[in-house]
Amino acid sequence: MRFNLWKLDFVRVSRYAFMVSAAITLAGVIALVALGLNYGIDFSSGTTVDVNLTRQLNVSDVEAFLDQHRGEWGDYTVTVGSQRVTIRFKDVLDGQHQTAFREAFQANLDDGASFEINTVGADIAREQQRKALWGIFWASLGILLYVTVRFEWRFAVAAVISLLHVVFVVVSLFSLFRVEVNLPFIVAVLTILGYAINDTVVIFDRIRENLRFAKIKTKADLARLVNESIQQTLTRSITTVLMVLVGAVSLYLLGSESIRPFSLAIIIGLIAGAYSSIFIASPLWLALRSRMKPKKTAKAPAAS
Repeated sequence: MRFNLWKLDFVRVSRYAFMVSAAITLAGVIALVALGLNYGIDFSSGTTVDVNLTRQLNVSDVEAFLDQHRGEWGDYTVTVGSQRVTIRFKDVLDGQHQTAFREAFQANLDDGASFEINTVGADIAREQQRKALWGIFWASLGILLYVTVRFEWRFAVAAVISLLHVVFVVVSLFSLFRVEVNLPFIVAVLTILGYAINDTVVIFDRIRENLRFAKIKTKADLARLVNESIQQTLTRSITTVLMVLVGAVSLYLLGSESIRPFSLAIIIGLIAGAYSSIFIASPLWLALRSRMKPKKTAKAPAAS
């Protein structure tokens, strides 16, 4: 029997999708509680040093050099690329320590290296965390109001829950795999919200249009309408996601180390957004609409 995605009963499959989403949510909660987020320098105080190399270095060489000065510069994490080394110190290095680091690195590892040093204090890090959370909150609130005005409150509730699910998936995977969370990550999250709500609104708009000409008598009729609406917009949803994925994957593979967390967040968010708009948002609206009690019809007067 040949499988045809465009003939799939999405409403029926959504039952299993809810189970998968519940499992992902549970795993995400455990990861966040146990591991937390790997905050970059934008959200935690410290100093980040990007070193442009003139020769190839191994991770062991850089770590051995840093371990010799651990008492002076403190704890660190290091990432070594082909022509670039990124070192993040948990402590804030003042001007004297920064000068000492540059001179020691050039003397021991690469005399032609150039440096880009960024330092963020504790107060600035906390302020940027607060602004990032408020940015996501206001974006979600704006989406909620927009969908409520354009459609109805059931569409809005389903859309916002779907969007929060997408964001939670991205955040959970970043926590689980210890990918750095920084300001570009917040930009990626806001971008993901835009793509996800766009895909969801397209499906919701088709559901609303089909409702105008449909005769809904039972829950099965409503489920059939939702399923047909998803099938009718499926080509557009897949095409949009694939086109953006091509650019995001290319950016991840060919871009620099500093842009990879942003690209990775976009890739995960696009896939999760398409999945959520099809298997979460629309079936969730169906569940909310199905709970609506039918209007009572007036009784006909008894014949005299």
